[in-house]
Amino acid sequence: MKISQALVSVAVLAGAFAPVPVAAQSAGKVSEIIVYGNDPCPRSTDDNVVVCARKPEGERYRIPEKLRPNGTRQEREAWASKATQIQTMGATGINSCSPVGPGGYTGCLTQLIRNSKKERQEEQQAQTPDLGK
Repeated sequence: MKISQALVSVAVLAGAFAPVPVAAQSAGKVSEIIVYGNDPCPRSTDDNVVVCARKPEGERYRIPEKLRPNGTRQEREAWASKATQIQTMGATGINSCSPVGPGGYTGCLTQLIRNSKKERQEEQQAQTPDLGK
């Protein structure tokens, strides 16, 4: 009888000190960090696991790839500006700035102002870096 009680107590003590991997894995917090260039990766602690992904220094201040606009400038151009170009194509007569019809010259100043505005906007867009590449 004493032997069976001793065996039971040994089994209970052995079970108390057995490793429990599920509890050990879920106890900590996992942090995923992106590190750029030669920046050091923070060290993991007992309750915090740190996973680092290293990217080149040139990517530090760029928009993330999944948020960057896709396609060429022509593909990204708004339909409103395309429609405006189509509306004014082949216009003749008053305020059209064309040599055809009476008063065709009257729209030349308006067209000159509109073209210079558009050129200025395109220059500003060309000077700002295109983050889609």
